[in-house]
Amino acid sequence: MRRGVLELCILSTITEGEAYTSDILTNLKASDLLITEGTLYPLLSRLKNQNLVQYNWKESNEGPPRKYYQITEEGRSFLIGLLETWNNLVAAVQQSTKNIITNE
Repeated sequence: MRRGVLELCILSTITEGEAYTSDILTNLKASDLLITEGTLYPLLSRLKNQNLVQYNWKESNEGPPRKYYQITEEGRSFLIGLLETWNNLVAAVQQSTKNIITNE
C-alpha cells in the first residue's frame, strides 16, 4: 500500500511542468513524507518504464546535466485512478472508524 501512496504523491508533485529529483524530494518533505533518494530513484525508473513519466536532460551550471521529469498523458490517467482509489480508501476507513471515541 505504501508504494501506491508514494506513486500517488510523486506523480502529484510533477503534474505542473518539469521537476528535478531534488524538487520532488523537497515537495514530499514539505508534506511530511520522508523519502530518500534510494527510494525515489527506483520509483521514478519504474514510473518511466511504465510510460507514466518521461524525462529530459538539461545542462546545469553546477555540474553534469540533470534529468527533469514530466508526467505523461498515460501518467495523468493513472494518477486520476490512484486519486479515486485513495478517496475510496479514505472514505472506507472513515466509515469503519466513525464509532471510535478518543479520549483527549
